[in-house]
Amino acid sequence: MGIDTARGPNNAPEGHRLSRTEAPAGIAPGQEVSGAEALIWALVEEGVEVVFGYPGGAIMPVYDALYRIGRPRHVLVRHEQGAAHMAEGYARASGRVGVCMATSGPGATNLVTGLASAHMDSVPVLAITGQVATSAIGRDAFQEADVCGVTMPITKHNYSVRRACDIPSVVHEAIYIARTGRPGPVLIDLPKDVANERVRWMPYPPPLDLPGYRPTTAGHPRQIEAAARLVEESRRPLLYVGGGVVTAGAGELVVELAERAQIPVVMTLMGLGAVPGRHPLSLGMLGMHGAAWANYAVQHADLLIAVGARFDDRVTGDVTRFAPGARKIHIDVDPAEIGKNVAVDVPIVGDARRVLEELIPLVAPAGHDAWLEQIRTWQDEYPLLYERTPGVVAPQDVVVALDTLTAGEAVVVTDVGQHQMWVAQFYRFQAPRLQITSGGLGAMGFGLPAAIGARLAVPDRPVVAVVGDGGFLMTVQELAVAAQLQLPLPIVVINNGALGMVRQWQEIFYEGRYAESLLPPGPDLVAIARGFGVPGRRVDRPEEMTAALAEALAAPGPYVLDVVVDPSALVLPMVPPGRAIDEMTGVKGRVE
Repeated sequence: MGIDTARGPNNAPEGHRLSRTEAPAGIAPGQEVSGAEALIWALVEEGVEVVFGYPGGAIMPVYDALYRIGRPRHVLVRHEQGAAHMAEGYARASGRVGVCMATSGPGATNLVTGLASAHMDSVPVLAITGQVATSAIGRDAFQEADVCGVTMPITKHNYSVRRACDIPSVVHEAIYIARTGRPGPVLIDLPKDVANERVRWMPYPPPLDLPGYRPTTAGHPRQIEAAARLVEESRRPLLYVGGGVVTAGAGELVVELAERAQIPVVMTLMGLGAVPGRHPLSLGMLGMHGAAWANYAVQHADLLIAVGARFDDRVTGDVTRFAPGARKIHIDVDPAEIGKNVAVDVPIVGDARRVLEELIPLVAPAGHDAWLEQIRTWQDEYPLLYERTPGVVAPQDVVVALDTLTAGEAVVVTDVGQHQMWVAQFYRFQAPRLQITSGGLGAMGFGLPAAIGARLAVPDRPVVAVVGDGGFLMTVQELAVAAQLQLPLPIVVINNGALGMVRQWQEIFYEGRYAESLLPPGPDLVAIARGFGVPGRRVDRPEEMTAALAEALAAPGPYVLDVVVDPSALVLPMVPPGRAIDEMTGVKGRVE
């Protein structure tokens, strides 16, 4: 729900103080500043280091203040959608709040896709939008758009600021809300006349007053005790781990619990990396394109311990037949998720890290040899298989080679589609926050800009963008940003000349009627890259692929590797819509 700051007093007691990297210089209590300057100084006080944005008429006072103050660093994107995705990538890679900025009207609405993506995946993002002057609001003024109304369903909170004196408090609250509880995007809409209004700077941080916003982070002790009893009573327990574990920084605690009681672990797309992919208790991803052994484990478990996961439809398949023999424990910081899709036996509302810290000492060490042996049998009988065509690059081989060359320790940012699922299946992420993807919304065009954001967030880690040819062309203009900043960023295009996942569904469920999913030949992606000043190479022979990939990884700046792959390759196994997750097709590497 939005807040109109003209309607409420801001008289809270001293509140939560966020950490920052340094005290700002150049501003003192009592000094007169504009609303725009107050906004920039508040961002500096909050420790914001980089803002992704694009200027325009209504937000020009903010850009002028940014120019004069000289902080935070601004990255000029080439489209506002890129700004939102870069902020997402920055936040997902670092755990810090990503900040994006745009002007009113079309600038603001171009942020919407990225905000929806952040909302679906619980990513802390702060969006700042310019607005027409308050006297013009509601008059269909040039570039007016009700961005608070537009974004209300896809933000955790939003603000329409009407007084410049409120700006520091609003920024402080917005960042606090974005990063606490279940994280999510928050929007601040700033009319131009408010940005120009003169006010006196007050001591920072301003007090927090957030009645009704009290995230529950500590689980109920009796429920945690009940969960421990279920773990000890079970013979076939299974941990089902989602993105909430990554957000909470609870990955090592999941490993500790798994090792303590010898519990295998399946992960959602967003949870990959929470447990190292090469750990012997890791079963990889479950669900629609999960490994067969992972899905069989879910369906035969007698206890499912869901941590930071939301039982979404791509995981459960037919929800009425999901884990039918298992009692269920659900640990989640968002009470709205408990029981929303699946009834559970022990609900625990709380932060995954805090709950696991309480739960682990209550669980006695145990072994489940027979259960683990059964899973190993499934792994031997139903490995991940795919077909190779002589002389043609198999897309799965590209991911396997990337995993080998980087030892599973690179940040891999994907776009959306078949390549996204092949990365999830074959890249064994060794740590949290290495897997970055638009999971809930599935936004094509996410990959390249999110990788730029991630690259800026974690400059000491290798970052690789893996994209499809369709999604790459949706936001290809952001190559200009990578080139301008000379970011070491290999961009691997899995080029099958099609909207691959659409084509796959048309092949399996629409009798091969490929309605508008086959892309016309071209364009020359390497030539496009060179047009932006980015080197590149195209490969289409299997024997050249690994060397070309190594060359791309070693490039000192951005590099586009266009890999022409088998257009007929499918993502298998696959759970057809409406089926239980053990009713897979393609377990043998081909559609039965």
